[in-house]
Amino acid sequence: MEVSVLVSILGPCLGVLLTGVNAVAQEIGKSVAPELLEHAKRLWAKLRPHVEPKPAALEAATDLAERPDDIRARAALELQLEKLLSEQPDLVQEIAPIVRDAVAAGVVAAGERSVAVGGSVTGGVIVTGDSATVHE
Repeated sequence: MEVSVLVSILGPCLGVLLTGVNAVAQEIGKSVAPELLEHAKRLWAKLRPHVEPKPAALEAATDLAERPDDIRARAALELQLEKLLSEQPDLVQEIAPIVRDAVAAGVVAAGERSVAVGGSVTGGVIVTGDSATVHE
C-alpha cells in the first residue's frame, strides 16, 4: 500500500479528526471537500486505535493536523504509518478498500501528475504535462 496516498487522504482532515468540532476544526472542515472528509473519517476510524498507543505516530498526526501544508510533517506521518502497517499486515487489508474507494471517487490524487477534483471542472483546463500550451 502506498502510504503517501493514506496521508493525502488524512492530511487535510486531521485537524477535524483529532480535535473534533471546534472553531479551528470547523474552519479547516470548510476547506475540505465533504467527500474527502467522509473517506478520511472511515480511514481514521480504522487507524486511530493503532496510532494513539504509539507516541511517535500520534505526535506525527498531531503535527500534520497543525501544519497540513508542511512537507516535513507529512513525511513524518508517512514514516510512522509505514512502520505501523509493516507491523500489522491485517490492518493493510482492512484499510485497502477505503483507500480504493477514495481514489476511485477522485477525492485524492494518487500517482505522478494526477489530479483530484472534488467537484466540477466543466469548462476548465487541467494541465499536468511539461511544456504544455493551452489555447482558447
